[in-house]
Amino acid sequence: MHQTRSEVIKQLPLARKGTKYIARALRNSSNSVPLVVAVRDMLKLAKTSKEVKGMVHNKKLKINGKVANNLTDPICLFSRIEADKNYLLTMLPTGRFSFVETKENERKLKIIGKKVVKGKKLQYALHDGTSIVSEKNFSVGDTLILTNDNKLSKHIALDKGKEIFAFSGSYIGKQGKVQSVAGNKITVKFDKGEAVIEKSQVIVI
Repeated sequence: MHQTRSEVIKQLPLARKGTKYIARALRNSSNSVPLVVAVRDMLKLAKTSKEVKGMVHNKKLKINGKVANNLTDPICLFSRIEADKNYLLTMLPTGRFSFVETKENERKLKIIGKKVVKGKKLQYALHDGTSIVSEKNFSVGDTLILTNDNKLSKHIALDKGKEIFAFSGSYIGKQGKVQSVAGNKITVKFDKGEAVIEKSQVIVI
């Protein structure tokens, strides 16, 4: 699946000029990086999509511990890609996606929805499209840390004193500490002053 260069989401750090068509992520296309764009255009580990296809065929690429099998597999915020090294997808203050080297082997996922399912258990919808079922009751806006096989490793509540990362809004790409929580808004202390922002704009880390 492809899109014209003019249709590419602004988070992708791609040049304005170049080939007419760019790969579109298989899922979550509005907030993720297609594998081929990550490897070829951002990490510069290949020069062509054909080279990336060869890496996929030879099982040299993994996303969150699982072997990639499609050039358009999506890489979402705080997901990991394993290539020559391990990289974590983050976001710059410019609002553009960026990869940084990491030693982490788990991933942080924001709870964006939940519902009761069979057996009175709770099903949580996470920001990368993943969903898990648990008997434990967490709040929308909290963060769940999952292993490579999607097992729950840790829960981080969006509470006072917790560190957050802003992925949208005026403070995009910045980290801060929660000073207070009131309804759908939180007060966060950044390096330069405090700000009241929406819970929907941050992920607790």
